[in-house]
Amino acid sequence: MTQPVLKQTVGSAFTRILSVGAARGDLDVPNDDIVGPIDSSDEWIRQRTGVISRKRASANVRAADLATTAALEAIDRAGISASEIGAVIIATISNEVQTPSMAALVADRIGATPAAAYDVSAACAGFCYGIAQADALVRTGTSTYVLVIGAEKLSDIANPTDRTISFLLGDGAGAVIIGPADAAGISPTIWGSDGAKWDAVGMDRPLREAFDDRDGNFPTIRQDGQTVFRWAVWEMAKVAQHALDAAGITAAELAAFIPHQANMRIINEFAKQLKVPDSVVIARDIETTGNTSAASIPLAMHRVLAENPELSGGYALIIGFGAGLVYAAQIVRLP
Repeated sequence: MTQPVLKQTVGSAFTRILSVGAARGDLDVPNDDIVGPIDSSDEWIRQRTGVISRKRASANVRAADLATTAALEAIDRAGISASEIGAVIIATISNEVQTPSMAALVADRIGATPAAAYDVSAACAGFCYGIAQADALVRTGTSTYVLVIGAEKLSDIANPTDRTISFLLGDGAGAVIIGPADAAGISPTIWGSDGAKWDAVGMDRPLREAFDDRDGNFPTIRQDGQTVFRWAVWEMAKVAQHALDAAGITAAELAAFIPHQANMRIINEFAKQLKVPDSVVIARDIETTGNTSAASIPLAMHRVLAENPELSGGYALIIGFGAGLVYAAQIVRLP
């Protein structure tokens, strides 16, 4: 008997980011408002992290609300209908529930049903993971357009008395539409993980312990700052260089460098190690938005383009890294 041949779909040979949308928390929270519980100062936070203030959302604003707002802007700017979206991918660590996904809710809200919808749990690398998946979905013909969102309400899982990370955290969402292109607009992704440092950053206890204790306190996020800092500075600069090499370009050929907004000292050290010239715009959104985990790269991209519209069409190096420890980097053509 002759074995039947399976049919497969073939999509666009090339993809790119067509548009970007953003939504930040509605509250400005300066350092002076949070230093009391951690027995710190505005000067200490600025020197160690570069954060002057952070955006946080009001109690009645959910991460899914931020994601919806960002998605609608991205769809409008792309000039497509939500019904044309074949998949919705949301990178998040702050969905209010373990299941169902935030993506399914947002897909319905924006009118993208029956698009495939799922969440990605890759912390601060989640957005870049989503870009890699969206690129593959479009190139294989599974979807024509894919909506990728990084959405976080980290203030929900921040302990105000924690000195390791809570003062960094902000709320927001950034969204992009990935679609067909005439030339390559997304480079090969350099990604991976280092599970040996699995507990360097993450929740302070398992959900089960919180249920067993019945103390009403949800687990909150914390980190081993020195371990994460050293790993990010020394290992992630290598990953960023690998991404440039895989794309076949140099740092001098970039229009922008948009790393995860983890810490200003890390961003500056990256730029130094990669020998990023002064002609390249470096995203430093962390100053007034804070660290928004999976949302930080698209939020920073949105701001870079708003302040430097002439960069549209240029190349940007994006790199995310965080809990897991996980990482991912690509070169993308800016929308």
